[in-house]
Amino acid sequence: MSLAGIILLCAAAAVAAPMYFRRFQGPGHRYLYAAGCVSLILLGAAGVAGGLGGSGLGPGVYALAVAAAAAGGGPVTVMILRLSFNASHPENAADPEDAPVLRGGAWIGVLERTSIAATLLAGWPEGLAVVLAVKGLGRYNELGQAGAAERFILGTFASVLWAAAAAGIAVLVR
Repeated sequence: MSLAGIILLCAAAAVAAPMYFRRFQGPGHRYLYAAGCVSLILLGAAGVAGGLGGSGLGPGVYALAVAAAAAGGGPVTVMILRLSFNASHPENAADPEDAPVLRGGAWIGVLERTSIAATLLAGWPEGLAVVLAVKGLGRYNELGQAGAAERFILGTFASVLWAAAAAGIAVLVR
């Protein structure tokens, strides 16, 4: 079952990959929500499968887990940001697309998830604090915009939880 766990984890990341190459369009952003939900289901299945099996897989599992952490969290993060958007709030625009945009967010998220998964798998959990401190300091000037701080916190939490889950599955599988 360990092999099934890592295969499911990689499938969760593969579902997310198109997010980085095309813009989500259409009513309700159905692809985004579908990709996010499928990724979460596959991540949960990977955790269950990884916990059921015996070990025996090599260190390549860690590399696959870091790659899955990097690529897989995007749709889930964006889905959470879209679902949390409150258009009726007086400070918000009518459309989430008009909300404060923190430049480079998708690619910063990829690097953030890569760093977090790598530091956790390397046995250096303090690295998580370093990554989050660097990210917070880098965004400090932009967080004064209305809604930017909330988007920053939600996006960071979703991204960190995805990366930690991928790293945890790798530990279970190995």
